[in-house]
Amino acid sequence: MSTTAEASQGRMPRQIPYIIGNEACERFSFYGMRNILVPFLISSVLLAYLPDQAAREGAAKDLFHSFVIGVYFFPLLGGWLSDRYFGKYNTVLWFSLIYCAGHACLALFESNATGFYTGLFLIALGSGGIKPLVVTFCGDQFDQSNKSKAKLVFDAFYWIINFGSFFASLLMPLVLRSWGPAWAFGIPGILMFIATFIFWLGRDKYVNVPPSRGNDPDSFLNIVRSALLVRGFGAGTLVAAVGMVGAVLMLALWALKFAGVGIWPDAWGFVITACLALGAIIAGVGFGASLQLERARGLHPDAAIEGVRSVLRILIVFALVTPFWSLFDQKASTWVIQGKAMVIPHDLWWWPSWLVKDATQMQALNPLMVMLLIPFNNLVLYPALRKMGFNVTALRRMGWGIAISALSWIVAGMLQLQMDDGEQVSLAWQTLPYLLLTFGEVLVSATALEFAYSQAPMAMKGVIMAFWYLTSTFGGLWVLLTNASVRDPAVIGWIQSQGWTENAFLMFFFAGFAFVAALAFALYARTYPMQDNYRTAA
Repeated sequence: MSTTAEASQGRMPRQIPYIIGNEACERFSFYGMRNILVPFLISSVLLAYLPDQAAREGAAKDLFHSFVIGVYFFPLLGGWLSDRYFGKYNTVLWFSLIYCAGHACLALFESNATGFYTGLFLIALGSGGIKPLVVTFCGDQFDQSNKSKAKLVFDAFYWIINFGSFFASLLMPLVLRSWGPAWAFGIPGILMFIATFIFWLGRDKYVNVPPSRGNDPDSFLNIVRSALLVRGFGAGTLVAAVGMVGAVLMLALWALKFAGVGIWPDAWGFVITACLALGAIIAGVGFGASLQLERARGLHPDAAIEGVRSVLRILIVFALVTPFWSLFDQKASTWVIQGKAMVIPHDLWWWPSWLVKDATQMQALNPLMVMLLIPFNNLVLYPALRKMGFNVTALRRMGWGIAISALSWIVAGMLQLQMDDGEQVSLAWQTLPYLLLTFGEVLVSATALEFAYSQAPMAMKGVIMAFWYLTSTFGGLWVLLTNASVRDPAVIGWIQSQGWTENAFLMFFFAGFAFVAALAFALYARTYPMQDNYRTAA
């Protein structure tokens, strides 16, 4: 394992710019294609078989959120391969090459469903595979002697993500509009190749924490297995078994639909079913292990057992964050569709008509506001709150972030009500919900990067970051489940009988969902014991 003099002297590690540069280009590539995906699909020949605009919009949203679910599912694979076998550097490099191939497919097969959807799968695999690793790889470059600088780097890391996202969100809709999808998907592919090259350039300078190579007898899974299976059958074993049997049963019921047995809901396809099955396994095994973790005492070191206990506590925090992602990711689907029905205010003196020509570009407000809000919070808001006697902990920031995000959807819903009443609503009004959602994002997501790394034991950092990104998968699951439910004729009839449109109802529904989650998060945070799991100085 290499070390650096910078770390031992408490300085900023000199390899950090390679990681930050890689992240900036990779985020441009990802958001460049992600943020134009829904408008492209709605107008593309890929969905031309659908009868009307509403059906194409619904299918585009489902495809988008299925893609997002995949992006945030594959961190489990990347984290596992890295921690057990290949290490972070090798895993990031190899998955980045898969990522590049996916971008090439999108650019080459814009009119071919098989080629285009293969590209989306490869991007989900490549992007998801590296997601839990780049942040933790960045954290590995620090130790106890310079961990005070880690917070600055994590903030800079999140800032640079949004720097890349801002330009991608602003420019790629214009490229799609003027040059077509081949260029709009091809340019992000070029940026991904550059990102991979920058990461490779720093290969001789990184601190590389070696993987366990599958030989760690005290890994997270080994300790959970000991707690559940060693020393007899217990209540926790039963809970874990129920979760696993439930997962198998859900998948079996879905498969039986093809044999003409229609017990499983028709609208719940493979993606929804697989996510529900995964959730059942995680909930059952996790809760079961927590009930009888002490059974592993004596079979594994006490420190490792306490590390597993910390991970299980973190998973509860993560579960309560999933409703936030169901709101946040819809800014690239539901809010884009809403924006396209609004009036672009070219007559306003302050509106940049020379640049903003498409409602899809409103997504650029999110990264722009992040770049402004992070320094504002750190330099102005948090110091002011501390002077007033408020202890601004990571968990408090995350709880308030969920609640503020819910408020943004209340505002979006009010705009939708005006549109449903036949009023022409200016696109400029979308600035307010974007501001609220972005403020909530900074409080939740930027904080969670540092929180997840600091709370995870050293041997489990890759896995815990994979679980963090999995929160977005379940956020997408809530969107797909809700959309599938409201398409039921009985549900649609009830919504209409209340005087609502489907869009307005969904906006207020998701706002209420997040408010409930924020309350539950605040209650759990009161009892959460914070940890400090930075690497010790060499």
